Amino acid sequence: MADPQSNAALPAHPSPERQSPPPTPELPPDAPRAGVLHVRHRHTERYTVVGNHLAQHPRLSATAIGIGVYIQSLPDGASVTIKALTLRFPEGEVTIGRALRELEEAGYLVRRRVPLGGGRIATRTFFLDHPGAVVRASVRGGGSRAAVPAMAVAMAGPERELPPAPGPVAAPAAAVEEAVEETVGVSAPTLVRTRSAAPKPVTAPTAPAVDLLARLRLADTRLLLSEREVQRLLPAVETWLARGATPDQITRTLTAGLPSEAVPIRHPASFVEYRLTTLLPPPLPTAPLRTATATAPAAQRAPLVTCDGCERAIRTHDPRALCRECRERHDRRKAKAGHSAA
Repeated sequence: MADPQSNAALPAHPSPERQSPPPTPELPPDAPRAGVLHVRHRHTERYTVVGNHLAQHPRLSATAIGIGVYIQSLPDGASVTIKALTLRFPEGEVTIGRALRELEEAGYLVRRRVPLGGGRIATRTFFLDHPGAVVRASVRGGGSRAAVPAMAVAMAGPERELPPAPGPVAAPAAAVEEAVEETVGVSAPTLVRTRSAAPKPVTAPTAPAVDLLARLRLADTRLLLSEREVQRLLPAVETWLARGATPDQITRTLTAGLPSEAVPIRHPASFVEYRLTTLLPPPLPTAPLRTATATAPAAQRAPLVTCDGCERAIRTHDPRALCRECRERHDRRKAKAGHSAA
């Protein structure tokens, strides 16, 4: 059992051709008086190493142990839905569904819901070679590696953190988790990236930017954003608010000119992010606005003085100046006096 493990690339099916029965093995001289006798053979290809904790599990049924060994021998990505297993084995859906629930309760089979965006959710299935041990597990082709308990929730890909989801719920035998779409085998020399299975409490949005993004679906149902997408778009909306845009102005900008309701918006978060980036308004100027009516400061304007000839108020820097009419009258008088003297 110290040899390296190897999952078979394809399930090992017996040859359809009829073969002659194998010869009867000889009885060794030191054989026990009763019980089974093993005829050992060293496999070099198309084999799977199975731990006794599964093969001799004290609480699993024979069907559950057999299906568990079969799933462990499959490559990553093989389908293990009830329908797929029913096509492979003679047992019916009720028996296979009961066996899968036994494997889930024992910790060998783990199902987690993964958000795909756009309101879609997929169920990923993980099979753990040894649930009770500290193993190193990773999806084939994964990136970072770190040892963690195998009973923790397995992540479906490198560097991706999935939101916690409630554990599997036992369903009627006729409808046992038919939503299983993909299977990822977890073997002993690989790494599991985990998170706690306890769901986080959901809090209502309080910040103005979060509230604005969460209410976009009220303006158009196609603009439904997940909590993670709201957190990703939050800095862009806060930039709009910092530049003086009101929540109503931002909402009108994001919801104006949408395609007809018959056309779906497949990626609402990317759509909103594009408008927030390309339609970002410039920042407001810090200096006060100078209008056309603004004139010279009051210190440069001529003060009001009283005309000595008619007592009218005129603007002039000369305190003894006359208004225009008084200056014309004064000039005519001087002209007449000159003609008289001549």
